Amino acid sequence: MPTLIEIKARSRNANTVRDILRKKNADFKGIDRQVDTYFRVPHGRLKLREGNIENHLIHYFRKNQSGPKKSEVLLYKSTPGSGLKAILETSVGVLTVVDKEREIYFIDNVKFHIDRVQGLGNFIEIEAIDKDGSIPEADLLRQCEFYIDLFGVKKSDLLEDSYSDMILRKQPEP
Repeated sequence: MPTLIEIKARSRNANTVRDILRKKNADFKGIDRQVDTYFRVPHGRLKLREGNIENHLIHYFRKNQSGPKKSEVLLYKSTPGSGLKAILETSVGVLTVVDKEREIYFIDNVKFHIDRVQGLGNFIEIEAIDKDGSIPEADLLRQCEFYIDLFGVKKSDLLEDSYSDMILRKQPEP
């Protein structure tokens, strides 16, 4: 199971982050319009990501805490229009939907997102990723903290929960 150390933060300086990534020769993968449908599951989180670049069924475990946090992730490459979404909608039910535009960059094993999330605002994410167990967790943490400092992310801008949690808090009770 791939492990990553990640942060999510409110973005007040997306242009500065973009400039730093360009100066560091980050690999720009493109702008992905992503719709993440979260499903009701008893353990962890399950979402179907539908985008023009990334399409995955993602199950993950992560504690809600401010600052760098560990995630354990299972990915299944999905095919748009396959019927998977309909199966999940009818079998376990939809929890919420997150609609965003995401710029995706990589430097080695570190992935960066500059996000504009419908109804929530602008954010950045840093994910230091270990796909095969070869990078110690302490090294992933150091990588994440390095970029937090480099980008000038303020402690007050770090978020503890996911976009789905933030959207659910905004929705009226049924």
